[in-house]
Amino acid sequence: MADRDTLSPRRALRPVGGHPAFKGPLIALVVIVTALMVGGPLAVIFASAFSSGIAAYGAKLADPATLHAIFLTVLVALVVVPINIAFGIAAAWAVGKFDFPGRSLLIALIDVPYSVSPIVAGVAYLFVYGAQGLFGPMLEAAGIKIMFALPAIFLASMFVTAPYVARELIPLMQAQGTDEEEAALSLGASGLRTFILVTLPNIRWALIYGAILCNARVMGEFGAVSVVSGNIRGVTNTLPLQVELLYQDYNVAGAFAAASVLALIGVATIIARGIVERIQRKAEG
Repeated sequence: MADRDTLSPRRALRPVGGHPAFKGPLIALVVIVTALMVGGPLAVIFASAFSSGIAAYGAKLADPATLHAIFLTVLVALVVVPINIAFGIAAAWAVGKFDFPGRSLLIALIDVPYSVSPIVAGVAYLFVYGAQGLFGPMLEAAGIKIMFALPAIFLASMFVTAPYVARELIPLMQAQGTDEEEAALSLGASGLRTFILVTLPNIRWALIYGAILCNARVMGEFGAVSVVSGNIRGVTNTLPLQVELLYQDYNVAGAFAAASVLALIGVATIIARGIVERIQRKAEG
């Protein structure tokens, strides 16, 4: 007869990595890799940005073109993030709460920006809205300029960040089902009231988490925006494009100063995500 211990589910499912002998080397490996791939570059960015002193750092950030790039980046985030929040809620509500033909296709379409290169997305917008594109001549005749202007930056940024909020909400809404909404509707609540009082409280943490990720991605987007913006200095340059432009101009100190702002945004995003997760655990515990 086989040894009962060898058939024990607990012994069979026990991970090899859980052995104490693996703990120290595994932690050391993770710390070393993280330091080399994340900590090292961040340290270089901030060390280079402040290498000439705080006064020089402030002067580099006070450059009109850099200030405009920061303003434009914030403006794009203020426009794009709320739109993607609304889209994410609508998409997740439709997919998670209703059955309809083409539901699987809709989920696949929502995931398209994950798999398409941002540069390819930017080129696609050129073929649609550019001067020689599908709608370009019609838009030009109407005096509407999309490519190499602010609307193109909005469109490209919305495309690359479209799935972030939706993908945080869809699995949660599917797991929650429709029982609570059906109960509220049976008691006479309207659809809007049901959403505000029942659905929204149940998804608030995932919604905040998705919005934080979406905001960070919008501010750091480079590929698609670089194609559709035209890289016009002081006009259509967002902060990531300004970093590249300064570096190409051999203004290394200015490039690192601008890059430090993006790095701070990334660090703030990580901190905000950690705070949201901690609050969520306390609320659920």
